[in-house]
Amino acid sequence: MSAVALVPVALLGALVGLVVPLVSRRFATADARPWAFSGPQPVRRPWVDPMVAASVFVGLAVAVGADPALPVLLAVAAVGLVLARVDLACLRLPDPLVLVAGLLALGGLAAAALLSGTPGRLLGALAGAAVAGVAHVLLALLPGSRLGFGDVKLAAVLGLPLGWMGRDALIVGLVLPHLLHGGLVLGLLATGRVRRDTLLPLGPALLVGAWLALLQA
Repeated sequence: MSAVALVPVALLGALVGLVVPLVSRRFATADARPWAFSGPQPVRRPWVDPMVAASVFVGLAVAVGADPALPVLLAVAAVGLVLARVDLACLRLPDPLVLVAGLLALGGLAAAALLSGTPGRLLGALAGAAVAGVAHVLLALLPGSRLGFGDVKLAAVLGLPLGWMGRDALIVGLVLPHLLHGGLVLGLLATGRVRRDTLLPLGPALLVGAWLALLQA
């Protein structure tokens, strides 16, 4: 995709970033940051969300180019940004938001497959959702697991675009989030910012890992 074509994508992402904090406040509970570690909290900067959203959108546009699923990926990413903010705020992945992301992904990818004449890619997306969902159900059932079923449902939704992009993207998208989350937890433990029994949100790691997997697909 040309640099000129990326400009409207970046602007769209920035606009989405302006809306993300407003929408996330409607879904965050009053128990903000139950996992918050000690020390001064970061200063809120209103330009951060637009910059992050623009970067996410441009990254996807560069990675997938003319793939018919690009509008779907951008729509799911927009909901994902809200989910990440809510999970960071109160350790919740609200079912209505996850459902919206799932419907956007499933309906959008079905339309993309129909319009592009590639029904096999839709089957790949469905297989990706099934594999991601089952894998995270098994992880959630392990003794001592802290994986919530909100995380399981989000992982299954993210399996749709990952499966659409192929086996390699799916594998990376399944493994990378847990490596990112594990590394973050170890770093926070080593610096004394959290305790061993502190619950930390996994949703942002699932979303970042899926995004990075799509970038290398």
